[in-house]
Amino acid sequence: MGIYLDNAATSFPKPERVYKAMDDYLRDIGVSAGRGAYKLALEADRIVYEARSHLGRLFNIKDVSRIVFTFNVTEALNLAIKGLLREGDHVITTSLEHNAVWRPLKRLERERGIKITALPCPQGGPFQLRDLEESIRPETRMIVMLHASNVTGALMPVEEVGKIARKKGIPFLVDAAQTAGAYPIDVEAMNIDLLAFTGHKGLMGPQGTGGLYIREGFEPEPLIEGGTGSESALEEQPRVLPDRYEAGTQNVAGLAGLKAAVEFLLETGVENIRKKELELLEHLQEGLKRIPGLEIYGPHEVTSKVGVVSFNLSSVSAGEVAYVLDEVYGIMVRSGLHCAPCAHRSIGTLERGTVRVSLGYFNTRDDIDALLAALRDITGRLKG
Repeated sequence: MGIYLDNAATSFPKPERVYKAMDDYLRDIGVSAGRGAYKLALEADRIVYEARSHLGRLFNIKDVSRIVFTFNVTEALNLAIKGLLREGDHVITTSLEHNAVWRPLKRLERERGIKITALPCPQGGPFQLRDLEESIRPETRMIVMLHASNVTGALMPVEEVGKIARKKGIPFLVDAAQTAGAYPIDVEAMNIDLLAFTGHKGLMGPQGTGGLYIREGFEPEPLIEGGTGSESALEEQPRVLPDRYEAGTQNVAGLAGLKAAVEFLLETGVENIRKKELELLEHLQEGLKRIPGLEIYGPHEVTSKVGVVSFNLSSVSAGEVAYVLDEVYGIMVRSGLHCAPCAHRSIGTLERGTVRVSLGYFNTRDDIDALLAALRDITGRLKG
């Protein structure tokens, strides 16, 4: 199969129990959740409830009915952003944001006249808290930011921002696409009001799963309306959570896989997963630093980032490096802008993009050694 180093896009492989849970559901249950009172339907309900309950344990969420399932983190972010912001509101974000945040904000800028302040993140690292505090206005109605960059891996000071947001009474939305499952998250300790996450990256579940935690006191307008299996006589969405935001048939097969994945995370311990990531990341960065003509972007201190490293070779394009790594050496990485042009603008790579290596729990030192050997071979051939 080769060596897979694109876990920031989708983690692979998954824990074996994820495959089994999805297969068991499809073969032995196979019916919709929330749509019947017969035994198989109740089994489907149980799967969905336990997936929600496990995520509550993972993120320290007491009322798990406030975890709303979506099909990905992008839908969750759109729900929060479009559901809460109104005409003339001011939003604070960062210059590293993924298009999942940036594009909804820019649409609301056009359609609702919202004002956007993007905090500068020099060299792809975190912003200064002073800049955040100076950007707050009377009409600031949201602070939204990624927890870690999918381009540079840089961790944002989420806990510190949470304290500021709570003190000022400003809703705080966190995009945990790159951290959920790979980095400890506690919504209470971090004062997070809305947490958007995806199931198929660090949570090690399948694609088509994700969600949004909504703290009590916040009620975004629904992104979509439709059948919920509850209060069907109403001509509008029911107000009860999670039904208000879960219109239509759920991806129960995916949630069965996500439930199994989070069980694996809870048993393994996110702290242990993070420890292994740091060990691999340090080995990777130390090796990359010794390759002539290779430039690493973002923080170099491994404790300041997640397992994502972007780089370029001085004399060859990012796309060509990724192509050769795959075709010649069987190593899968990603090149380009990674759906985050804001981040590339911040690090000066908007025109050329970068090669991105992203680590997962099932990667090994041997995988990294193979990548480093391949890059040394490529640079050697260029010199020759």
